[in-house]
Amino acid sequence: MQKHLFPIIVLLGLTASAAYLLVAKPVVAAQTEQSSVVFNADGTVQVPTGFRKWVFVGAPLTPEGLNDGKYNCDQPGGCTRSNFPEYHHVYIEQKNVDAYLKTGEFPEGTVIVKELTRVLNPTFPDSSRKEPSGRGYFNGPYNGIDMSIKDSKRFAKTNGWGFFTFGHHPMPYDKTSAERPVTECAGCHLANVAATDMTWIQFYPLLRDKPGY
Repeated sequence: MQKHLFPIIVLLGLTASAAYLLVAKPVVAAQTEQSSVVFNADGTVQVPTGFRKWVFVGAPLTPEGLNDGKYNCDQPGGCTRSNFPEYHHVYIEQKNVDAYLKTGEFPEGTVIVKELTRVLNPTFPDSSRKEPSGRGYFNGPYNGIDMSIKDSKRFAKTNGWGFFTFGHHPMPYDKTSAERPVTECAGCHLANVAATDMTWIQFYPLLRDKPGY
């Protein structure tokens, strides 16, 4: 009897292992494809954390000294002469950068975080200053976070992307954000970068030129 029991036990063990693998693989895949953002019950999202460990893709800058508009008057500190007077430090998770480099599109669930820093203590009318390396623009204090999320079903009306902001002001940032009105964020993306997955690819050499890491 014992001679017959051993093969049966081994067979049952192998069957159970195979069943576990078949069940476990889809769970791992679902976790891999899942967005790093979790939506609250009211549709808002939490301020992102840990993003400074992601891939840094670029930092556009439009200094106040080179512009003459009137923006952000509802933010602490008053109006600014350019809409984005700060450096835009843009971060994307590596898995989503890898996907873009292969396909030219970001996968569903992609999160792009843009953290702002003011220009360091301008001393010239064009907002520049002198440092040992020469006259130019240098990073000052943190001054806000914006975030975009790709979810074609949730944000179908704005070409598959939702836009959020946690304030354009010094830290601490706002803890949550609702989706911003089209006129505030998505409208500009729709008008200018709808053909490049709603993202300013032309400003990010890693994504634009695809040289690899």
